[in-house]
Amino acid sequence: MELLILWIFLLVVGFALLVKGADWFVDGAAGIAGKCRISPLVIGLTVVAFGTSAPELATSVASAVKAYSDQTAVAISLTNVMGSNITNILLILGLSALIRTLPVKKSSLVLDIPVLILSSALLIGLGAWGGKLEWWDGLIFLLVFAGYMALLFVHARREQKKSVAEAPAAEKEPPRGKFAAWMARMEEKTWFLILLTLVGLGMVVGGGTLLVNGATYIATYFHVDSGIIGLTIVAIGTSLPELVTSVIAAHKGETDIAVGNIIGSNIFNVLLIAGVSSLVHPLPFDNTRLVDALVALGAALMLLLFTLIFRKKLGKIAGAVMLLSFVGYYIYLFLGVV
Repeated sequence: MELLILWIFLLVVGFALLVKGADWFVDGAAGIAGKCRISPLVIGLTVVAFGTSAPELATSVASAVKAYSDQTAVAISLTNVMGSNITNILLILGLSALIRTLPVKKSSLVLDIPVLILSSALLIGLGAWGGKLEWWDGLIFLLVFAGYMALLFVHARREQKKSVAEAPAAEKEPPRGKFAAWMARMEEKTWFLILLTLVGLGMVVGGGTLLVNGATYIATYFHVDSGIIGLTIVAIGTSLPELVTSVIAAHKGETDIAVGNIIGSNIFNVLLIAGVSSLVHPLPFDNTRLVDALVALGAALMLLLFTLIFRKKLGKIAGAVMLLSFVGYYIYLFLGVV
């Protein structure tokens, strides 16, 4: 009983770390974008996306390594990637779009979303072809990832040149309170913004880990079915950094970071995480994995469709449809378990 109380306390602490960490993470990332004259979208697609994908990377690679002694662990590597990608678009972008209309930049429509669709299709094609992802499939993923990063770097350089000619931003309203005033002064310093981003990221990842572990222990204590735990707590748990970061970014009006975080994180999940994991150990790709991969591809296509239909904006209608689709997918998973 004392252990249960301890885990409930740690779960609350994890949630607090997650929320405040995401708050600092977004502020730091947005501040760095402004200081370096880089588009917040590019920051979201790279720094924020990589940071919030850390739990998926750790989980998938660790599972692939463990597969040498435990064959049941290898499935987690791939299901973690596909489950996170489905959750990121249908749940997280859906919630963010309900909070605030999310504009989708032309560069995302031309480059980022097509790369996401390509990587999702590549996962299906290479996985279904041999029934598993081998090390050479991982090399293909990593080569595509390197090409995408190179294109993003070129885009960031162009953004820097454009921003030089732009007029300076309007002055912000002076903050209220001594701590807020101190934070405002410190956020003018680049080193502090970098520190704020790193500390925020550490709090997001650490808080998410505490939250998942605490929820898992509590569910196990009350004898909740392990299959349900895996499909709900663990699947959503590794996406908690993306969830809180994107929702808070949307609430703060940093919509480019919210959108870039999700698209970038999904690209990282397939090309980097699945790529590295398949280099460590072959990843089986059976019919169940094919269904999940098709749903992930469908979510990416839904994102493209809504972006085109609603003229580069994701609003409440798109958000509601995404959330309903997520609920439908989980009903399908639950019926499959029972």
